[in-house]
Amino acid sequence: VRLEESGGGLVQIGGSLRLSCAASGRAFNAYGIAWFRQGSGSEREFVAARGDGRSDSTKDRFTFGFDAAKNMAYLQMNDLKPGDTDKYYCAAARSVLNTVQMRDARSYDYWGRGTQVTVSS
Repeated sequence: VRLEESGGGLVQIGGSLRLSCAASGRAFNAYGIAWFRQGSGSEREFVAARGDGRSDSTKDRFTFGFDAAKNMAYLQMNDLKPGDTDKYYCAAARSVLNTVQMRDARSYDYWGRGTQVTVSS
């Protein structure tokens, strides 16, 4: 499976962005899928996953989306804050994950190259 993110960019505080993750190679439907983010010098932080997994810091503002027919995953981000500035990554695991596994970056087998999101103050 190859993953490619898009949709990042520069946005003002309070703005919205929709990230997309296109999967190629195999049907996406059987995989555990998630979004992570990572800043320079930081570990990858879980953001949201298929199966209604969401991090406490973003659950009221970010929503995971999935379209099996298009082999696409999405991350709708609303009310963006400067602390959301990071590179965002799409990840896929070869099996569906439980609520603990889905939050652990080590559970995932495939990663995209990421898309940068910058929130200006």
